Amino acid sequence: MEQVERIDTVKQYNQTLGVDTLHPLVSVVDFDEMPTYHYFRRYMGIYAIFLKYIKCGDMKYGCQSYDYEDGTLVFISPGQIYGIDSKGKAIKPSGKALVFHPDLIAGTELGRKIKNYTFFSYEVNEALHLSKKERAIINDCFGKIAYEINQNIDKHSRILIVSNIELLLNYCMRFYDRQFITRSHVNKDILMRFENLLNDYFQSDKCQTLGVPTVTWCAEQLHLSTNYFGDLIKKETGNTALDYIQSRVIDAAKLMIFDSNKSISDIAFQLGFKYQQHFTRLFKQKTGKTPVEYRGIK
Repeated sequence: MEQVERIDTVKQYNQTLGVDTLHPLVSVVDFDEMPTYHYFRRYMGIYAIFLKYIKCGDMKYGCQSYDYEDGTLVFISPGQIYGIDSKGKAIKPSGKALVFHPDLIAGTELGRKIKNYTFFSYEVNEALHLSKKERAIINDCFGKIAYEINQNIDKHSRILIVSNIELLLNYCMRFYDRQFITRSHVNKDILMRFENLLNDYFQSDKCQTLGVPTVTWCAEQLHLSTNYFGDLIKKETGNTALDYIQSRVIDAAKLMIFDSNKSISDIAFQLGFKYQQHFTRLFKQKTGKTPVEYRGIK
């Protein structure tokens, strides 16, 4: 069984790299000053943002692996496991890391909205790829945070550090929006595969065996994280992935409703609903009519 090292504090993370801890809740590490390594696997109890300049081995994150390219950002949130496997070769890392404990942002505006930065739950193969200009901006944010960490801690330190982390994350949101646009051809392919996945779902017996398709199930079938998949569908269609699925459920229901041999209960069951009233509620929410009223239009 693979050994997993647990990192619950900034000091523990710094100790694994042999660097000093200047602030108990936050650290910026320059990988250019780090020794070589071959393999590690870590459970993270802290937030981490890794900026990698060059390929440095296969990074494992959940079930996915990813070969770093020039200027790549990867985000880790507490409770996630990640690691590096260089396949036996000594690797000299290049880049930076920002790590911070949840206590640093507790009670702040950033702490209240940290869940809005959904890329913390993306898989590593959904990493953010930076242009040279974007990388310069990210490096500037890292530099400002490192500057504050290196000052004597005073009443302004936390506010300035947290503000700069929030600025960094907001830039990352902008850059991810750009990445969704520049990779639209890839996204269109995913959207088509999503559409085909739903077609197969409704034409097979999956509804009866698995129930109404969920966003998480669809994301897994497309080998994407739930958050990345949801953000991609929202960017491409203007609707949430759940809305998209529910609209397809209603489209399938409309085709069945005018079959007088099927009762409303039969249709609900065939579409994967445990209870007819749940189907009726969704149908009325989407069409403004109950299934019985809609059937009466004929």
